[in-house]
Parts: sequence; C-alpha cells; structure tokens
Amino acid sequence: MVRGPQRTIRHLRRYREIAQVLIRHGLGELVDVLELQPYLAFPRRLVRRWREEAPPLGAPQRLRLALQELGPTFIKLGQVLSTRPDLIPPPYVAELTKLQDAVPAESWDAIRRRIASELNGSIEDHFDDLEEEPIAAASLAQVHAAKLKDGRSVVVKVQRPGIQKIIEVDLEILQDVAELVEGRIPLVGVHDLPEIARGFASTLRMELDFYREGHNAERFRETFATDPHLYVPDITWELTTRRILVMERLCGIKIDNVEALDEVGYDRHRIAVHAAQMVLKEVLEEGFFHADPHPGNFVVMPGEVIGAMDFGLVGHLSRRLRSNLTRLYIAVIQMDAQAVVDRLMRMGATVRSLDRTALERDLARLLRKYQALPLKAVRAQEVLDDATSIAFRHHLQLPPELWLLGQTLAMMEGVALKLDPDFDIVAFSQPHVKRFLFQMVLPQNLGPRLARAGGDWSDLIDQLPRIGTQLLSQAERGEIGMTLEHKGLGRALDRMDRSANRISLSVLLAALILGLALLIPAFNLGEEIGLATVVVIAGFVGVSFLGLWLAFSIWRSRS
Repeated sequence: MVRGPQRTIRHLRRYREIAQVLIRHGLGELVDVLELQPYLAFPRRLVRRWREEAPPLGAPQRLRLALQELGPTFIKLGQVLSTRPDLIPPPYVAELTKLQDAVPAESWDAIRRRIASELNGSIEDHFDDLEEEPIAAASLAQVHAAKLKDGRSVVVKVQRPGIQKIIEVDLEILQDVAELVEGRIPLVGVHDLPEIARGFASTLRMELDFYREGHNAERFRETFATDPHLYVPDITWELTTRRILVMERLCGIKIDNVEALDEVGYDRHRIAVHAAQMVLKEVLEEGFFHADPHPGNFVVMPGEVIGAMDFGLVGHLSRRLRSNLTRLYIAVIQMDAQAVVDRLMRMGATVRSLDRTALERDLARLLRKYQALPLKAVRAQEVLDDATSIAFRHHLQLPPELWLLGQTLAMMEGVALKLDPDFDIVAFSQPHVKRFLFQMVLPQNLGPRLARAGGDWSDLIDQLPRIGTQLLSQAERGEIGMTLEHKGLGRALDRMDRSANRISLSVLLAALILGLALLIPAFNLGEEIGLATVVVIAGFVGVSFLGLWLAFSIWRSRS
C-alpha cells in the first residue's frame, strides 16, 4: 500500500525526523521495513557507516531510547506496547516498561496564556493564587498547585500548548506505517496492525480529553464513597475544560515512602491490605480499574486513608470477561493446564493454527514451576513475565484489557510488598474470587441472563415455523442451491493443467525430433545443399532447442 501523497508531503519534515532518529539509534532495519529511506537527509556514506557500526546496546534498549527521543506520541506508544506481550517479544516488553514520561516543564508564559484562553479570563479572575513552578511535568501536561477564591487548595492540570497538533501528525504517520507494513511482517498474519493503530489513536485522544479524566475520577469517587480507607479528590467542574482539569489537592505521604510512614506510626500491613481491597473491588465488582497505579499516584493521608490521583488511564472489564478471568484463575490455582487451554479457547484467545499439545505442555511446565511453592512465594510480576513468553510463542490474542490488568496487578503487588514484605496477595485474593463466583450464580445475578436467554429462545421458537415454511417453498421451486468450495483445489488443478500441457508438448517435440532425425539421412550433405535440406536441418536444430528449454523449465520449477 502506498501512503497518501498529500499526507506524506504535509508531514515530510516529521517523516525525516523519525527516519534520522531511528538511524542514529542503530535501527536501520526498521527504517528499511517502514520504507523511510527516501526521507533521510544524511549522506549515504554516513548512513552506511552508522549501519555497519556495532551499537553498544541491544535492540530493545535502542528502541526505547529512540521512542524516548521521538516525543510524547511514541513514548505513549512504547508504554502501550509494554502492555501487549502478544505483539512484541518479552525482552522488548521488559525494556519498554522503563520508558519515562517526565520532560522539562513548559514556560510559565505559555501555561498562563493557555489557562486564560481556556477560562476566558485572567488567572486572577478565578484563582487567589497559582504557583508558577509545576509540581509535576509530563509529556502531555503539567500540574500546578493553586488556591481558589473560596480558599480551597487545588491542583491545576494544564495540557501543553500545541501538543494536540503534534500528536495528530504522529498518529496519522503511525496509521500510514501500519497500513504499509501490513502483510510484510509475521505479526500481521495474526494481528490487524491498522486496527491496533486506530485503537491506540482512540486511547491517546481520550487521554487528551480532561473532561473524560474528570468523569473517571467522579466514577471512582462514587464507587468508594462508603469506603473509609480510600479517598478520591473532588473535581471543580466550573473551571474544568477539555484542556484544563482542576481538582482537590491531596496532601500525604507517598505510599512507598516506608521510612516516612514508620516515622508517623502508620501500620504498613494495614495500608497494604486496604490497597489490595481497593484493587479487588475495582476488578471484580466494578470492572473499572485505575490502570496507572505507580507509587506517585497514591498518598497516605491522616487516618491511614489512601488518596488516589491521576485517572487519565483506566481499564474496563465486562462482566463476561471478569467471569472468564476468574475461571481462568481457578484453573491456574488447581494446576490444570488442560482447563486453562479450554478456557483460553472459549475466550477466543487462540488462533486456528494453534498447536494445542505444545501449548498444554508449556502451560504444564509453567504450573509445575510454581506447584511446590507456598502462595506467598508466588509473585505476580514473575508469573506475568513467564506468561508473556508463552503468549508470544503461541500467538495468544488475549484482550488488551487483560494485559493492562496484569501490569496493574504487578505494580500494585510491588507497592504492597514494599509496604509489607510478607504480604501474600495471592492468598488474600482467593476468598474475594470465590465470593465473586458465588455471586454470579445467585438468583438476582442469574435472573437477567436467564431472561435474555429466554427472550432469545422465545424469538427463535416464534420465527421457526415461518422460516421453515419459507425454506420448504424455496426447495419446491428449486431456488435453494448449494455451493461447494474446496480451498486449494484451484491451485492443484492449475498445476495439473500445466503438467498435462508439458507432457503434450514433450510428446510433440519428441515426435518432431525423431521424424526430422529420420529425414536427415535421406539428403546427401556432400552435394549442393538445397532449400529442403536447410529447412530440415533448421527444423531439427529449432526443435532440439525447444526440447532443451522444456527440460530447463521443468528443472527450474522443481528447484
């Protein structure tokens, strides 16, 4: 597929910048696959030298550095790829999790103009105080502490000026590249790269919408409204736009700062239990979870209350997906590799070409690795790393939400273990999982599903007589036909046809060669050569060449 010429010309400078960054980081093969060579402004001699020089770092490290240099869109792309071990090999997954989203802060003048433009007024009209120095700066936005006119302390998250335009250009380029390489690399046989690019673009555009982030926070706030151990900040909606988010400021101790927690006398085990309860409630009961639970997004406030922040990245799990996930979890706990494969197949996570025996063998080997270990010795991150290798090897197509959930659980486990090294999150989660499965079969939960199934059966029974009558009438009129398609038969028939043609041609050439060979002795070559003699000899030579050509073509088709 060829890129749209107008789009390519419009983004020529960015294409060139991407190509140059990849070359500088020793990713020349990637430049070749993406057909970015025409955009390189370097002399061919310099490009050739960079290709030949052995880079001191491995390919995963060089890819991470290149994505880091290319800016916010590619940093986000790398972070998303780090949650998709079904797309890239495990070493790349491990390396891309190290991508840092911290960048230098935008100038205060640019931020002030952005706030004034979004709120249709000066900063002084809406805030009693707004600190010029940001308390955090990332690739998409930065956060400033402020105080409202009524005295409330808030934080103001401001989208970087011009970032949306930059991201839109990069997203168009990524879509072009995904369509270009479709069919050229092994991944495309299993995954739809253009669709993955569209999904990434949709996710990133949603992350740029601060209204949506505010509503995510509101939903979490409502979910945990009765939980005394978790607090979600309030959103100041009258000052929130798509590019500015104003929310209550939370003050506390960073959740992984164990020295500070010990200094004030907080019970770290109790905090770890509350954090685990929060995750289990999100995943099993709500199907809506905080998907960026690194320690910087959680603080411990007075009363050992956990304060949660930054709801730009969230995950969604349907009830059906949660049901499949819990059954998969139970099969793993029971060390039943066959049941795990059965569940994966019911989830549609396997491909047609799956080698079930090999997958069962790999899963059984993985389960045996943890069989003799006590539950508290099993670590979610280690299990996730092992599962990543199996998923990539067998092309398992688990929903992206599950990979995101796996990363989330591994991150939260890391926080919990830092709070309490003896905390057993696997054993702690088992009663919650069993309770969720029990609730699934309760009448109030089975009722809606049975009602939907009953409605479907009722519709089917109602339509069967009419459909049956229509089919019988069509059969009587001879309107029902059957088409039999044998995949690969056409190719076999073509080969048979070519073989028959070659046999016919071989017989004909053999007859001509033999006939001409018998005619040659009838002419006296010592006398003056007449026209007939020339014709016979020329025919013999020509037919001999045709025979040699036929033999060569048959030999070449077999090699």
